Amino acid sequence: MKAIAGKAIVPLRERPTSGTALDDELLYGMVVEVLEEAADEEEGEAVPWVSVRTPYRYTGYCKKEDLILDQARVAAWEAGELCVVMQGFADVLDEPRVQGVCLESLARGGRLLAHREEATEEAGWVCVELADGGRGYTKEKFLGPCYSVPFTADEDAFRKRLVEMAKGYLGAQYRWGGKSTLGIDCSGLTSMCYMLCGVYIYRNAGYVDGFAVHEIPAAEKKPGDLLYFPGHIAMYIGDDRYIHSTGRNGDDGVVINSLNPAHEDFREDLLNMLERAASMF
Repeated sequence: MKAIAGKAIVPLRERPTSGTALDDELLYGMVVEVLEEAADEEEGEAVPWVSVRTPYRYTGYCKKEDLILDQARVAAWEAGELCVVMQGFADVLDEPRVQGVCLESLARGGRLLAHREEATEEAGWVCVELADGGRGYTKEKFLGPCYSVPFTADEDAFRKRLVEMAKGYLGAQYRWGGKSTLGIDCSGLTSMCYMLCGVYIYRNAGYVDGFAVHEIPAAEKKPGDLLYFPGHIAMYIGDDRYIHSTGRNGDDGVVINSLNPAHEDFREDLLNMLERAASMF
């Protein structure tokens, strides 16, 4: 059985209780596989939690009420023209004007169905369908295509786009298990950038075979490639620099650092711990 994430951000927990660490997040409109129902471990009652598996093979527990489980609705959702929020945040309003009432406020990566056949009197607006079937309006410029395959076969264009995606998160706070513009961790950053370009990579910071990237000699790294450290991951952006989300005091989020001792943003600690590099090319 499948389900749609029906809230702007749906927390995925390690176990079926709010008292455990955040393991991942579903963003609005994402479709997951429901594995089983589970009772809340702390309360000892049949609090409705479910175990889910994401398209990138990650599993976790979320509250059943945060999902839309109607299978006809899921089928219609997957068959429609899905688009992705590319703006840091985007409001869906009840009418195509800034004075409209906000129906939903979604972070980058949230998904909506576009209904471009429904013309609006105000330029720049597009009619969108929400996960529950309701409709509203947002600015066309806030949305991008929802790719299920790499958005281009041009390697240089793909690498450039990955770096642009990552830089779009600069300044976002560090959040363990997060992957939105409200807060994001290191693997949330890299996996979201690849996902927005149509490629699934492993959600966690470790290297796992069977995904879209493969190990390469670190000396051959190019922009968009991944750098692995113990329990940490970053994206190489060129000129010896990399972008990552770090909880280090003073950084506290998405920043750019360098592998080159001659650069003022050099981090010796990470250079000395670099384990491997990986690329999808």
